[in-house]
Amino acid sequence: MIDFVSVQSLTDSDVVRHGFFGRHGGVSTGDFAGLNVSHSVGDNPDAVEENRALITKTLGGAPLVTLKQVHSNRAITVEAGSIPDRSVEADAIVTRRADVLIGVLTADCSPLLFVDRHAGIIGAAHAGWRGAVDGILENTVAAMEALGAQRRRIQLAIGPTISQQNYEVGEQFKADALNQNANTKAAFTTPPGGKPHFDLPGYLAIQARALGLAEITDTALCTYADPARFFSHRYATHQQTRTGRQIAVIGLA
Repeated sequence: MIDFVSVQSLTDSDVVRHGFFGRHGGVSTGDFAGLNVSHSVGDNPDAVEENRALITKTLGGAPLVTLKQVHSNRAITVEAGSIPDRSVEADAIVTRRADVLIGVLTADCSPLLFVDRHAGIIGAAHAGWRGAVDGILENTVAAMEALGAQRRRIQLAIGPTISQQNYEVGEQFKADALNQNANTKAAFTTPPGGKPHFDLPGYLAIQARALGLAEITDTALCTYADPARFFSHRYATHQQTRTGRQIAVIGLA
């Protein structure tokens, strides 16, 4: 059975269908067992396509738009006409089209889903620490506004992400992040005698509040802490194995 997490604030709207999918369900096997949706991790391509088809069927069957994610701050707009190729390099998608689903892949980074239900405009973004610091959230909101959304009406849902407790990063990481954006300071804590830890979903929530978004919901689910339910790159690295990627998807109803 396919397992996915929905957010009440988005579910209450009759404008969108959405889901933060995990690894339960699907046909992949071995290290990628379950619902892996990535072609770049070494999984069987036919299994990946079948998994993607199961997800789109779960959310109504519209074509799924995904990207070649590169930890950038680039957001693209899916306008009327053709569907962008998967090779397009970007880390966020926005649209007002009701005939597509848009999705982002993660395995510890934050999947972000956005909606302005009044304008009928949605967005999906992949935010690793680099994208978060470089402004992927701000750029996604700006792209939605270019279509007619208003940030005071935009609802944001932050999906399963590695938690601060499990995201030990070290001093050089902290220095690099602070060098790029001094506002990241509030997202770091250092346990006694330990190394700095970064709160990725917490930092994104701080950014969203600063932008004046209408509502911010964090699922507060940690990918690293629950590897049976979610793919986690860091957990797999610590276990010296491989892992897949899950997907967060949103579409206009």
